[in-house]
Amino acid sequence: MPKPVVPEDKRRRRRPTKSGTVLSERLIVETALRMLREHGSAGLTARRLGLALDADPSTLYRYFRGMDDLTLAIGDALIGQALDGWEPTGQWRADLRAVGLRIHAAYVAHPQAAALTTSRVTGRANELAADEAVLDILRTAGFPLSDTVRIYHAFIDQTLAFAALDAASLALPSESLRADEDVWRSTYGRLPCAAYPRIAEAAPLLANRMVNSAYPTALEMLLDSAAAQLSFSGSAAP
Repeated sequence: MPKPVVPEDKRRRRRPTKSGTVLSERLIVETALRMLREHGSAGLTARRLGLALDADPSTLYRYFRGMDDLTLAIGDALIGQALDGWEPTGQWRADLRAVGLRIHAAYVAHPQAAALTTSRVTGRANELAADEAVLDILRTAGFPLSDTVRIYHAFIDQTLAFAALDAASLALPSESLRADEDVWRSTYGRLPCAAYPRIAEAAPLLANRMVNSAYPTALEMLLDSAAAQLSFSGSAAP
């Protein structure tokens, strides 16, 4: 049975570490994000994190139930970064677009962390704030509750799915990423028109588009669909 996490007011170290560091949940998460960026998921262990913080690894368990709990905190921190400074404008489409692009960008900025967290449900404060914001945007816009939940589901899953896909590409070694991107010109761009007429005619456009994220396009398509549904709901109302 896992040990209970020590309450916030009791878990702070009374004394700083040897290097003068005073531990906090935020500092541990920020250090973990840096380690993931520099060493990947295989490099994030309690022992290595303790060394980076100049603290005994067991001290981490005063803040987190285990490494999985830390993973959830990392995911929640990324959502917090996405929401930082965002304020709704009252224009539902612009607000939903902004939230989606912010969340996607926050994960893509930390590709190794994204690989660990995009599929997780944290139940933590930042995730709850993001969910509340998206649901409020849709309800305030006038979407019925059932449509709100349906669009929210598609919006969140689409955002996280593209974040995971794009982050996975960015997490590749640079030479592998360049090689993958070059395939659109070296292979697709040279296919014979007789055998692959549709690919051949689209090859120049594919080479330009396929090396970039499709998330902005997919997001606009979702927003178009939502706007059409809202218009239909309004016209069908008595």
